[in-house]
Amino acid sequence: MSDLVGDARHLSPSAQEALRLRVVAALVAGRDREDVAAVFGVSLKAVDIWWAKWRAGGREALVMRPRGKPVGVHQVLGEAEQAAVRQAVLDHIPCDLGLSGQLWTRGQIGELIFKLYRVRFTEPGVGKYLKRWGLTFQRPDKRAVEQDVEAVRVWHEETWPAIRAKAKAENAEVLFGDQVGVRSDQVTGRTWGAKGSTPIVRRTGNRFSVNAMSAISTRGRMHFMVFTESFDAKVMCRFLTRIVGHFDRKVHLIVDRHSAHRSKTVQAWLAGHTDEIELHFLPSYSPELNPDELVNADLKRSLPHTHRARNQAELAAETRRFFHRRQRQPHIVRGYFGGPHVRYVLDENPLSF
Repeated sequence: MSDLVGDARHLSPSAQEALRLRVVAALVAGRDREDVAAVFGVSLKAVDIWWAKWRAGGREALVMRPRGKPVGVHQVLGEAEQAAVRQAVLDHIPCDLGLSGQLWTRGQIGELIFKLYRVRFTEPGVGKYLKRWGLTFQRPDKRAVEQDVEAVRVWHEETWPAIRAKAKAENAEVLFGDQVGVRSDQVTGRTWGAKGSTPIVRRTGNRFSVNAMSAISTRGRMHFMVFTESFDAKVMCRFLTRIVGHFDRKVHLIVDRHSAHRSKTVQAWLAGHTDEIELHFLPSYSPELNPDELVNADLKRSLPHTHRARNQAELAAETRRFFHRRQRQPHIVRGYFGGPHVRYVLDENPLSF
């Protein structure tokens, strides 16, 4: 099936199939087609095609069909050898295995095959194996070298499950929070222009910025505060005060290990509000574990399309409009928890703590 668009084309066949089924399930549940397209990051055309196929043929119409020759025909490498090479590519970077560089190319995978089995492959030949193995050429995620892999494991297997269980027992709300800065000279994304001529985006020569703190829940709730001063412990206490004012039950707020979050001022404030809110910290250098990071990315993607601010007050107003808009779109807020590195939040009893 070739009706995928954009980045969805780079998903594995099984992931493509799962995406189609999830989109159709949302439509069956009564979701608006435009909202479904926005949440799952696909085009309206793709949504309409999958819906039409489902109505015509049910689930079977959305299931991937194997193509080409049967697996195993005319393959030089045996199944065990293929499995070994595939796992080596997934588990290591080239320099780990005595090759050069940190990113796998077809040429380097060919060198690995030669090193292991003394068989030479052309790059197109390697490409056929990669396709058969369900591997695609992707932009890699970056991880800080300072990240503690063991701390991340503990978070997934012990800390987060304990927070979730405690919140459920207390009938408490769980929020993920983060802060973000927005600058007047920030331009992200791409625009169309003549080939060979870089487009020019004209903007004000005055540089100014605003900051924001937000927190989101799997229920689709969003809370935020926009401010012009630097983020520090006093600002954090102000945000915490706002958060507890919105709830008639206890809140568990999960944030990164910013020095303001762990400051004596904030700890003293928390000590006076133990029945209202509890703070939890993600592992160091692990922003990918925080779904609120996707809010920040969404904000920075959205502002360039509406950015007309000529001064700090206008930039603050545009930033507030973004957050107010998302507050009226709980389906998009819930969608932030669908990112590949934050889906763990929804494991077991999704959307209800």
